[in-house]
Order: sequence, then structure tokens, then C-alpha cells
Amino acid sequence: MRNEKDILRKIGIGELSEMQLKMKGAMLGSDKDVVLLSATGSGKTLAYLLPLVGMLNPSDDALQAVVIVPGRELALQSYEVFKSLGCGLRAMCLYGGRPAMDEHRDMRKVVPQLVFATPGRLVDHLDKGNLNPYGVRYLVIDEFDKCLNMGFCDEMKRAVAHLPGLRRRFLLSATDADELPEFVRMDGSERIDYLCADGLKERIGLFLVRSGGKDKLQALYRLLCGFGDQSTIVFLNYRDSVERVSGFLSDAGFVVSTFHGGMEQRQREDAVFRFANGSANVLVATDLASRGLDLPDVDNVVHYHLPVGRDEYVHRVGRTARWKSAGRAFFLLGPDEELPPYINDEPEAYEVPETSGRAPQPRMVTLYIGKGKKDKVSKGDVLGFLCKAGGITGADIGRIDIRERCSYAAVDRNVWKDVVQRASGEKLKGIKTVVEPIK
Repeated sequence: MRNEKDILRKIGIGELSEMQLKMKGAMLGSDKDVVLLSATGSGKTLAYLLPLVGMLNPSDDALQAVVIVPGRELALQSYEVFKSLGCGLRAMCLYGGRPAMDEHRDMRKVVPQLVFATPGRLVDHLDKGNLNPYGVRYLVIDEFDKCLNMGFCDEMKRAVAHLPGLRRRFLLSATDADELPEFVRMDGSERIDYLCADGLKERIGLFLVRSGGKDKLQALYRLLCGFGDQSTIVFLNYRDSVERVSGFLSDAGFVVSTFHGGMEQRQREDAVFRFANGSANVLVATDLASRGLDLPDVDNVVHYHLPVGRDEYVHRVGRTARWKSAGRAFFLLGPDEELPPYINDEPEAYEVPETSGRAPQPRMVTLYIGKGKKDKVSKGDVLGFLCKAGGITGADIGRIDIRERCSYAAVDRNVWKDVVQRASGEKLKGIKTVVEPIK
């Protein structure tokens, strides 16, 4: 297993934050359970994973640790962070929306020592005996405030009951819970609270924008035009509102990603990937996008609808100013709207600049490539294929993501049409493949 310095160098981090060092000390320096509270985007996943991998035995094939998260997106994101560590341990990601039988088949090949799982899918595998729980010594519950609420509480209780050998529990979130259920057994735990000490407020500029009418679409349009090609998440409270605002912005010329719980999983994945790789500069979403998504470097958050509560507000704003970067959050208020009392900081009035009336375009376009992991395709293979068959250079290519049966690649907007024309039908690893843009 690599040492910590090698791991940090590999993932491009110079040093751990104060919060991460505190969590590391609590996990490795005592036998207590730990509750960590720290803002969204402050690096909690790395804070628990680094010490956790040091606590596991790479020569023991038993399942030794379980990480429970509330949703598929966070499960995948956490798993990707784990893989980036290159620590020599085997892990799997377990979640709904695909056959449990397929996961079980992979499980027998991988023999995971660590799993990242949503509550329902974890209970399903434990009930069926697909996972042997008796070697599990460590339980991590990420976003515990959500995992332990009424929607998940019964499944969480069953999951914990399936793990008789637990020695320690580690709970993490950006928002606290009023109380923890008895079955979690966190009496006498160490509590690390960085919600006020992490400097998030100093890194986020808060601004107030007034709309002249109740329908705020025109005000939103002008605001987004003023942002240029910066990345922006527009938050709304209802799915139909998301569709309406997204449709308006698309008709106005913006390249928009749409994200809400009523969409198919593949649609949500495509939307997140296009926004994360710079192929869409606006993400219009419900609060589902406020947690568990890998969205680095979001410049702006716009509250088109006011958050329904303080917790929702905290998670929304945490989408920007991740780690130590800066960001901005905007409240777009109609004539009769006022800021809710849970917002303690006074936002600055924002003067929307005059615009040319033309929606700014993102720099990249996402291409779908019809070969993936099952074809033994790597990121290097896709990069080489696009350069050779597509006739472009590495400078024209952004983020590449390899899925089970396909791949996605971001390419410069100025060259994507030529790439599609040249590369579609050409051979990738000896097999003709489809190359087309994601709409």
C-alpha cells in the first residue's frame, strides 16, 4: 500500500486541511466513534478515506468496512475518490437502478474489502447472504443527517443489525441531525465541528438580485448573460419548474443541463457529466443536485426559488467555493419575496450588467463513444483514438469518462463537428465504434 505522501502526490494535493488532519487524528489516534461536521465541498470524503484505508488489512480478503451513503451519485463519487488513492485494496459500489444479480456476479470476482452502498441495496445483499458481514469492523455513514431520517431509517436499522462485529462508527455531514437513533450507538463519540470554523462564509460572496415582475425568467436570463461562460447552478424547488426554466433558457440559446428526480438515471448522468466537463455552463436543478455530485469549480449558485430550510440552503451554497476556492451565491427575488430568517448574512445588492442579448456558449461539447470498460477501453485509448482518428490534439480534449459500455469525452466546441465526421465508424481497439454528440 502506498504511503500517505505518495497518495497525496498522486491525487494532486499538497497537504491536508486542518479539518482533515483532525479527522485523521481522531480515527487513527483513538478507539472512539467519530462525528464530523464540515461544509459541503470541504473534503470530507478524503478526510475519512485516507485514515480508513490505513486501518484495513490488504492481505485479508474479508469485507472489512462499509460506507453507507444516501444516493447513487455520492456512492459513485466516493468510490472514484477511493480508486484515485491507488491503495491496493479492493472495493465495490452498490446501488439501486440495476440488477442486484449483476452486482453479486461482480462481487464474486472482485471479493471487496470495502463497499460503498446505498441503504436499500446494502440490506438487499445482506438479506440474501451475498455479503459476509462478520468481518466488518468499521461503518461510515456519509450525509448521516439524510441517511438517518424517516425515509431511510428502517433500512439503516436493518443494515446496522446485520453487522454484529462493528467496532467503530464514523458519521459525516454538512448539516447536523437533531438526534441520532439509538441503533447507531454513538454514545461517548468524539465530535469534530468545522461548520463555523472552515471559513466558508469568507469564501462565498452573497448577492441579492431583484426582479421587476413575479415571473423572474427575464431577470435570470440577464443575470446569466452577465456571467459569460462561467459555470452556474440554478436551484428550484419543483421538477416542473426546473423543466420550465430549463426550456426557457435553452430556447434563449443557453446550453443547459437539467437535473431532477423525475429523470431516468442515464439522463441524470449525462446532465451531470456535460456540466462537470464544461459542455454546459448552466445546470438547472432541484435540491437533488445540492448533495453527492462531483461538480468541481462551480462559479455561481442562483436561488431562483428560495431554499425551503437552512439545511437546504447550506448544501446549495456548498456547491460553490469547494475546498479553498471562492464562489458566489445569488438570491433572485420577486417583488413580494423577502429573505428567510435563517439567512444570517446580509447579501450585497447586485447590479445586473447590460448584455449584448446573446447567450454565452460553453467551451466544450461532450461526445458519446460507443466503447467502454467491457471492451477494455481506457482513458488513454480514447485520447489516442480522438487524436488519431479525429485529427485533433490533446489540447482540444477535456475530461474523459469511461463507463461500462460507453465512454464520454469533452472536446473543444470549435472542432467537435470535424471530430464526429472523421472518427465515427473508425476502429477503437480494433472495433468500429459510434461517435456522436450528446444533445
